[in-house]
Amino acid sequence: MTLIIALKWIVKGKEGVVISSDSKTTVGPVSYETRKIYPIVLKVDDKYVPLAVAGGAGEASIIKQSYRVCEKVLTDLAIKEWNNQTPTFEQFEDAVTQIESILIKRFDELREQGLEPSFNMILTSVSPQGKASIVQFDARGLAEPVHDNPGFAIIGTGFFTGGTLLLRLLGYSAVESYTINIGALSTFIIDVVSEIDPAVGPFIGESYYMRVEKGKVLLGPLKPKAIKEYKLKVAKRKELLQQIWKLFDNIGEERIEKMIKELKKS
Repeated sequence: MTLIIALKWIVKGKEGVVISSDSKTTVGPVSYETRKIYPIVLKVDDKYVPLAVAGGAGEASIIKQSYRVCEKVLTDLAIKEWNNQTPTFEQFEDAVTQIESILIKRFDELREQGLEPSFNMILTSVSPQGKASIVQFDARGLAEPVHDNPGFAIIGTGFFTGGTLLLRLLGYSAVESYTINIGALSTFIIDVVSEIDPAVGPFIGESYYMRVEKGKVLLGPLKPKAIKEYKLKVAKRKELLQQIWKLFDNIGEERIEKMIKELKKS
């Protein structure tokens, strides 16, 4: 199984999306590393136009087929209707409706053959106007927009073993995401969940960030330097959180709260 997280990140009033994953796949007694995030781009001459990013959990063959469906729908629309551009928020909604119809039909066919698909998928995009879309697909093929509420999506076994709990505990809010290092937060959640869920592997750098900079939509993977930085941050923050918890019992919550207020002022 797996753990995939998509978080809205608001920077300078523009919305972006960070989608990250562990890289562990377990089939019976065998585990191996695999890529689970699929960037969808349109090649125009010697340039690449970002369209969306997908991440899937479940049966590998179904996930790959679903990626191809997303890619075909999005690239066809980009060529025929979007003038080879990244879709607007409304255009992406229309594309999601088409993808949903195809997946529902495909999964109904599988059930008629006695096969129950194991599938969840996140599909994200960011419009040229700086509006993020995060859509979660379930095993029926139905799409649920989650970009406005709750502003994030989590799929895979890690959802049940602490992913959502950690987000809530650490106070993630899409509205206040500009105050948070989303890369470090994603790394922290995946690494911590991997310690208690044997089906989830540690974070090794599979993460993409889609955003708008200087009026242009950009999409890129996490760089090796940033991966190293985040891993070091996570190790230190885990240590500090454990120490703070012990301080609650040693010096009391009131003193800790007072110290935190003083730190905020400075």
